[in-house]
Amino acid sequence: MTGSLPRGVRLGVDVGDVRVGLARSDLDGMIATPVQTVPRGEAVARVASEVAASGARVVMVGLPRSLSGHEGPAAGKARAFAAELVAMLSGTGDHIEVRLLDERLTTVSAHRALHDSGRRGRKHRQVVDQVAAVMILQQALDVERSTGARAGELVRTEPGDPHQPPAPPASGTHQEDSA
Repeated sequence: MTGSLPRGVRLGVDVGDVRVGLARSDLDGMIATPVQTVPRGEAVARVASEVAASGARVVMVGLPRSLSGHEGPAAGKARAFAAELVAMLSGTGDHIEVRLLDERLTTVSAHRALHDSGRRGRKHRQVVDQVAAVMILQQALDVERSTGARAGELVRTEPGDPHQPPAPPASGTHQEDSA
């Protein structure tokens, strides 16, 4: 991997109203693979459990934006999920980054990929969130390899927290830090 990013597992999360997809990378950050689909009400605790089990230091949460880049209600839900995850992880004493990654059209792409692979209709629901999580995480891994920097927008624990780097501009897809 290029740049000064440390080796380690990363997680990818696709937040839906009913279900949340979870994916993880290998230690070298080369490829994302599906983990599971979790009911929304259990998702924050399940992601925190996967962080602990895998030793992940970074969690990429998909941030759904419109094609114009604006954020709607779904983006607000993803931001709320990310903030809840940061709050839960902050109690561990470990510094785990939670980052929001622009994920325009990943769910649409996931449905298309499932359809093209022969899965039809109702069978999509159980795995589409996992496929979308894989797509989100793979996008982040590709950005990391090409830029040497973490992808996405760091979710801050509190405004002015001295342990957090400054938030990136809202329009950027990556932040130049090496945490």
